[in-house]
Amino acid sequence: MKFLLAIVVGVLFGSGVFLLLRRSLFKLVIGLILLGHATNLLIFASGKLTLGRPPFVEQGQNSLMLADPLPQALILTAIVISLGVTAFALVLAYKFYGVTKISDLDDLKEN
Repeated sequence: MKFLLAIVVGVLFGSGVFLLLRRSLFKLVIGLILLGHATNLLIFASGKLTLGRPPFVEQGQNSLMLADPLPQALILTAIVISLGVTAFALVLAYKFYGVTKISDLDDLKEN
């Protein structure tokens, strides 16, 4: 499971960087989205993948059988923040294209 997750994170990072290096404005935004997803999965994998272990234990129980709640909280926060940033970036790219009719980033140097 950890190996498969490492492969998925690597593919997401690679495809995100690949799309960031493209000329299109919308591909740049999609690359940022993929990098955000890869980062969330990387944080998730750092929290020790455990099946059936709760993040919280009742008082008096063994605390060794416990999942780390910090990566879960960080991922939830990162998902909310990346949703807002993604929405803002998409609206900004849409408005920019509507005003300038340019989606190729290399054409910006000429104007």
